[in-house]
Amino acid sequence: MPDTTGLTAFHRSGGGTVTQPADAETIRTALEDTAGVIWLDLLIQSEADTGVLRDVFGFHPLTIDDCISPHVDPAKIDDHGEYLFVVVQAIAGFDPERELEPLEVDFYLGPNYVVSCHRQPLPAIEHYHERCRQDEYVLSHSADWLLHGLLDAVVDEYLPVVDAVDDAIDQVEDAVLRRPDGRVLQQIMLVKRNAMRLRRATIPQRDIMARLSRGEYPKLIRPETAIYYRDIYDHLVRVEYLIEALRDLADGALNTYLSVVSNRLNEVMKVLTVAVVPLTVGTLISGIFGMNLTAGFWPPSDSEWGFGAVIAFMVVVAVLTLAYFRYRRWV
Repeated sequence: MPDTTGLTAFHRSGGGTVTQPADAETIRTALEDTAGVIWLDLLIQSEADTGVLRDVFGFHPLTIDDCISPHVDPAKIDDHGEYLFVVVQAIAGFDPERELEPLEVDFYLGPNYVVSCHRQPLPAIEHYHERCRQDEYVLSHSADWLLHGLLDAVVDEYLPVVDAVDDAIDQVEDAVLRRPDGRVLQQIMLVKRNAMRLRRATIPQRDIMARLSRGEYPKLIRPETAIYYRDIYDHLVRVEYLIEALRDLADGALNTYLSVVSNRLNEVMKVLTVAVVPLTVGTLISGIFGMNLTAGFWPPSDSEWGFGAVIAFMVVVAVLTLAYFRYRRWV
């Protein structure tokens, strides 16, 4: 008997009654009700959890392997004749200190059913569970409309994450101007990687929604439902535009960081130059007059005032050097 530990199901019968099948037999009975619609959600943690996909629905083994695999596949759509197999990537939250980890969600769309599979709990899916429990209207449409609702819930999670990444960039920009250290550089690179991950997850899903909205699968997607998939496509286009803006902001923050670090290095070199040049001149003068020059040169080496004169001369040269720097606005 298939393992149904991570199974959540909702069935609206042809008569409008909503129930929650809890085992494989009741799910098989619900599938026979062609006038109704059933949504089966599976939290897959082992191969045993996929028994219902094989024994009750008879899905292709390759699609089941995709559901089991721990690797996050890029978004795609496969037409298996009697059903569609759709893979999308969901975002389950944002931590500014960690890289984004997209989660794979697999959907099966049939004439009167939708099956969703994922390997970790997803807030978007759990929220849709609550909607089904509280409002029977959610299940009052056909299976293609139900799939639209689930995909829309997954895509809606992208915009808060994009806003959070935008806020993270604002904080990084402030940190760059305040104190550009190594940690700030790490934060900039983290933001750039997160923006790239969002882009890689969004673009394939945009193409999938375009295919679902333009009537490529008339057997399973009705014309009156296709426009709803067009709405999801528009959401993804807007998210993609925002992600491109994030990438530009992250590049700008990196360039600002490099400029600030370079300017600070120039300031340090300027201070060192101002400090070293007068000392170098003094060292040169002291080296020359440390050669025990004989009488006839200024100042005489055996003069009582020669040492003081040389010191005074070094001070005058150092002051004149600093004055020249000031005149040229180097300091």
